Amino acid sequence: MSKNLSELSGRKGIKDNLFNKMGELAIETGTPSVEELNELANDFLIGNANTYGTSTFYDFLKPENKGKKVYVCNGTACLCAGTQNKVIDKLKDKFKEDEIGHMTCLGRCHENSAFHINGKNYSGNALNTIDEIINKKEGLNQDAYTVKANGKEVLTNAFTSVEEYYAPFKEALKKDSASVLEEIKTSGLRGRGGAGFPMGSKLEFCRKAEGDVKFIICNADEGDPGAYSDRYLLEERPHSVLFGMLISGYVTHASYGVLYIRAEYPEAKVIVQKAIDELREHKLIGENIDGSGFNFDFKIIQAQGSYICGEETALINSIEGQRPEVRIRPPYPAQKGLFNKPTIVNNVETQAALHYIIVNGGEKWKSIGTEKSSGTKLICLDSLFKNPGMYEVEMGTPLSVVVNDLGGGFKKPVKAMQIGGPLGGLVPASKINDLTVDFESFATNGFLLGHASVVCIPEDFPMIKFIEHLFDFASYESCGKCFPCRLGTKRGFELSSKAINSDYKIDRDLFKDLLTTLEEGSLCAHGGGIPLPMRNALEYFDGELKDYFN
Repeated sequence: MSKNLSELSGRKGIKDNLFNKMGELAIETGTPSVEELNELANDFLIGNANTYGTSTFYDFLKPENKGKKVYVCNGTACLCAGTQNKVIDKLKDKFKEDEIGHMTCLGRCHENSAFHINGKNYSGNALNTIDEIINKKEGLNQDAYTVKANGKEVLTNAFTSVEEYYAPFKEALKKDSASVLEEIKTSGLRGRGGAGFPMGSKLEFCRKAEGDVKFIICNADEGDPGAYSDRYLLEERPHSVLFGMLISGYVTHASYGVLYIRAEYPEAKVIVQKAIDELREHKLIGENIDGSGFNFDFKIIQAQGSYICGEETALINSIEGQRPEVRIRPPYPAQKGLFNKPTIVNNVETQAALHYIIVNGGEKWKSIGTEKSSGTKLICLDSLFKNPGMYEVEMGTPLSVVVNDLGGGFKKPVKAMQIGGPLGGLVPASKINDLTVDFESFATNGFLLGHASVVCIPEDFPMIKFIEHLFDFASYESCGKCFPCRLGTKRGFELSSKAINSDYKIDRDLFKDLLTTLEEGSLCAHGGGIPLPMRNALEYFDGELKDYFN
């Protein structure tokens, strides 16, 4: 990262944001012009190469995006469901081939056939109304999916009113912020996006960091194919996320909350902004909130299509208008993050959990779930389940209950489930009865809970094709900063593709060396995590894969 670029980007504060300006310049044609980028560079006192280098990284800013009118989802759930070739063929009747682009996971994994047009997402049977959609008929983008709590409703609990919902926040403002932080630490709440780092500890690191300006960032760009829980919370429970960010700001002495929302969730941005406006009307954000002396405000940053921005330091670089490359740590964001200021980054579900903790106390949250994995977890089931949808379960719930009782079992034979996104493990159907939904159970068995998205791999979907897909995804989405990830993911794709399309056999030792290099040499979990599903595939599906290896 460039510390100087971080400082220059932050000269105007978070309100006048360089990255958002790039996105605004792309609205008309799909990409900002070189001349416009040069003007931005001059305005922010940075080099022309910096603005150009940034814009050419993102799917929806790069020059290749010019003229695109419709985008087709190429996420893992839609791939395994086999629906997207039909979508592309249908769209080719209405659009030129170079007018059709791609988006990776639109959060429509429960019904597939997903595509994006005119700033809205569509799926399921919407393709049959393509003429009405092109003519911008309203209401055709709505979908429906099951939302159910298998026990206590925490994250899925119904919203009441701004006055009632934020009353606990006003009460918290009357307390010492240190005591509020202790409740969060007592709860044992762990991050819901990946490795499960304790949220209270992270907040405490930032609280202790010196600095007059601090930031709370909500990472709403964790685009794991198969996961639409973030979409649910942003669109159906936005105030739970905003409440959590306000509490995080209060206990860390931060004054700004930044929501980095996926471009693939266009409706979410509108809904969250409306919720922020409601808070402003009720004087729950701004200066001296409720006479407490606490100042806090929100800013939405619209992402522009890059999976790597789910990694917190790449996300920070992105907000600054830099290429979203992963930063070397230390320093950690809690000490030096956005614009070189102390920063906390948590995902949507983690922030949303704070409302229950503040209302009921840390011990109450800790009493739910297991000793080391407390609370509830949102799990997303894709369209190959008989009952696809999003379910809230207590940590420690048997996976068999999720698959068979809540999901109703599978619509067709399934040999494995990828749980936790592209970097998550491949759980063979034979292991369903061995796992419980918590961090420890998955880790002990060689898997990863992560976001808890569940994507089914049908019996008739070749595992070697799945490996090729994962490597292709990882290669395309790599930030490119470190050699192991940038080169290793591409080599993995080349090896698997060559094995599929010729008589070539992959050398097992060479393949395992590649995976080890990715694990041990990559800067972040993108390159370091992709070997996990590969190793699972080799362990559990060797009989199917042996024809491609020697």
